[in-house]
Amino acid sequence: MAVQKSKVTIFDVAKASGVSSSAVSYALNGKSGVSEGTRAKVLKIAHELGWKPNGAAQALAKSKTQRIGLVLGYDPKLLAVESYMMELISGLGAELEKHDYSLLVRMAVGEHAKLSIIKDWIATGNVDAMLLVNIELGDPCVTLLEEHTEMPVLAIADASVSGKLSTLSSADADAVHQAVQYLYDLGHRHIARVAGPEMLAHSYIRDSAFSDVATELGMRYRCLHTDYTPETGSEATKRLLSFSEHPTAIIYDNDVMALSGLGVATAEGITVPDELSIMSWDDSFMCTAAYPNLTAMGRDVVGTGMRAAELLLKLIDGEHVGNVMEEPYELRQRGTTGSVPAYAQKTA
Repeated sequence: MAVQKSKVTIFDVAKASGVSSSAVSYALNGKSGVSEGTRAKVLKIAHELGWKPNGAAQALAKSKTQRIGLVLGYDPKLLAVESYMMELISGLGAELEKHDYSLLVRMAVGEHAKLSIIKDWIATGNVDAMLLVNIELGDPCVTLLEEHTEMPVLAIADASVSGKLSTLSSADADAVHQAVQYLYDLGHRHIARVAGPEMLAHSYIRDSAFSDVATELGMRYRCLHTDYTPETGSEATKRLLSFSEHPTAIIYDNDVMALSGLGVATAEGITVPDELSIMSWDDSFMCTAAYPNLTAMGRDVVGTGMRAAELLLKLIDGEHVGNVMEEPYELRQRGTTGSVPAYAQKTA
């Protein structure tokens, strides 16, 4: 004899309706995110199945979960080697722990996975607030979260690309000026940059700033976009060094690509910094472990994570945050940058 199920769940309603459990949650809780036709269908089937709200779940939904949500769209291979996100998470976790909060990290696999996870968190209230990173130009996640003001959100991004969301911004354009001027003062007139993905908003901001500063100073500038991985950093470096008049200095958008570039130069018999200067964007322990030590644009990323946690807790408490600036970048000169090579001085 089959045992009759004592309680109908939203998963039962979802199966009978032919829609996702998130859509059912939106419909049953009167939230936007589903069409009126779908809402009517879900409500009808829920009534027919005898679904009733879970009183305990409703009570829990009204209280805090003590969780902050973070969705990462990183390639797992990159996340395993790049220090920036690990440092950011370290700072976040350390500060949140002081307030008995935890960090819920989800890995978004696939084009629409990040959006789906965010929709689910909005519908279920599974987190008290969200940290949004790696915003893309025209990012649908920003549009979605602007529509759902009930979910506190902090974006680590420039305020120009984050809509109405509260932001923690870095002075990328100022850092570009600092880095390029530094190379110019060393005599470099032909530089290149190995950048991250072109669709990322901070890549676009850096692209514009590099182009403007190089033009202003009368420097030749070339940019190659990659996916931030060591492999693509190596490939881009090989391309740049294959030209008969290759750049005398290369700036990389992360530390692992800069290390790969250093390896490529060494393998091709190019001495750093005598024949080629190399800089990393964002300092890390790897920059000082390499030989020669890598010159880098540094900042306190762990401190940024801690500051982000503080701002998220303020948002949860209903405080206004607006746009907050990170501490400025610091140029940390080490062994991989030097004066323009003698062979290039005549053409500089």
